[in-house]
Amino acid sequence: MTLIDPDPRQPTRVILEQGSIWGRWGTRIAWTVAGISLLAAVGSAGAFAQYFQRDDKVVEKYHSLSKVAPAKVAIVSLTGPIMGGDGFIRSQLDHVAEDDGVKAIVLRVDSPGGTVSGSDEIHYRLSKLAKDRELPVVVSMGGIAASGGYYVAMANGGREDVIFAEPATLTGSIGVIIPHFDVSQLLKKFDVRDDSITSGPLKEMLSLTKDRDPALAEKERKILQSLVDDMFARFKEIVQAGRPKLDAAGVEKAATGQVFTARQAQEAGLVDRIGFLEDAVARAVELAGLTESTARAVKYTKPKGLLDEVLGGDRVPGSRASLEAFAELTAPRAWYLCSWWPTVVAAR
Repeated sequence: MTLIDPDPRQPTRVILEQGSIWGRWGTRIAWTVAGISLLAAVGSAGAFAQYFQRDDKVVEKYHSLSKVAPAKVAIVSLTGPIMGGDGFIRSQLDHVAEDDGVKAIVLRVDSPGGTVSGSDEIHYRLSKLAKDRELPVVVSMGGIAASGGYYVAMANGGREDVIFAEPATLTGSIGVIIPHFDVSQLLKKFDVRDDSITSGPLKEMLSLTKDRDPALAEKERKILQSLVDDMFARFKEIVQAGRPKLDAAGVEKAATGQVFTARQAQEAGLVDRIGFLEDAVARAVELAGLTESTARAVKYTKPKGLLDEVLGGDRVPGSRASLEAFAELTAPRAWYLCSWWPTVVAAR
C-alpha cells in the first residue's frame, strides 16, 4: 500500500459527522435517569437514616414487634455489678437521647447493684432522659435486680404498673454497706507494722492494716455509720418516689436489706407484675400510645473488634480495663450491693 502525503499547500478540512436523533435523545435520557436516581438515593438515605448504624459504641439490633416501624421501644440493659455511671449503660442512654425514633424505654435489669455513686448517676441520667423526652420507662427484672439494681429501677417516673419481675427474680436488698476488714492482728504475727504518715488520725479510716486504739476505732465507726445512715435515707427517698403507692411505713418495712422473691416483692409493693421481657415491652408500647404494628422493639449490644472475634470474649485478660475494675473493687467506698463476699471474708 502506498501512502500519499497530503499537499501542504491545501487547507485542511475537518468533517464532523452528525449523530442520529436517537443518539442525542439517548444522552439526554441517560443524564435524566442519573439525576432522578441521585435524588432518589438522597431521599431514601434521609427517610431510612434511622435504620443505619451511626454510633461506634452501640450496635442497635431488632428485637421484636414490627421490623419496619419507625417508632421504637428501646430495651436498655443494665447487667452485672455497677461500678460507675460511664459504662455501657451510659452509652446506651446517650444513644437513645440522640434517637428521635425512640418513644419508650424498657430498662432490663440483671444486676446485684454496685457503688452508691454509680447507681445514683445512672438513676439520675435515666430519669432526666425520660423527663426531657417525655418517654415512659418500664422495668423488666431478670435473674437479680437488687440493691443498686433496684435503685436504678426507680427511675420509672412513679408510674403505675411499670415494674415487671420474672418468676425467679431476686430483688430488694434495699440498704447500704461499707465493707471493711481488719488484718492488723494478722500482720503482727509476721512482725509487720503499718507506719503510714497522715495529716490526721481519721485520714486512715477503713485502713486494713492500721492497729487502732479502742477510742479511735469507736469514733471512726460512728462517722462511718453516719455516712451509711445518710445514704440509706436517700435510698428510701428514691424508692418512695419510684413507688408512690407505697407509703413511708411500707418502705421502712421493705428496707431491711432483705432479698425478696418476685412473689414476695409483689406482696411488699416493690414490683407490680410477675412477667417476662415481652410483657414489659407490651406495656411500654401501650404507654407510648403505639401498637404492635406501629412499634419496633430494639436492643443494644457492644461492637466487637477483631480480637473479640478471635478470643471469643469482650475483654482481654490482664488488660487495663481489668486492672481498673480491680482498683474499683479494692477502693474503700460505699455500696448499694447485694453480695455474699463481705460476709464470707469476715466470717470466722
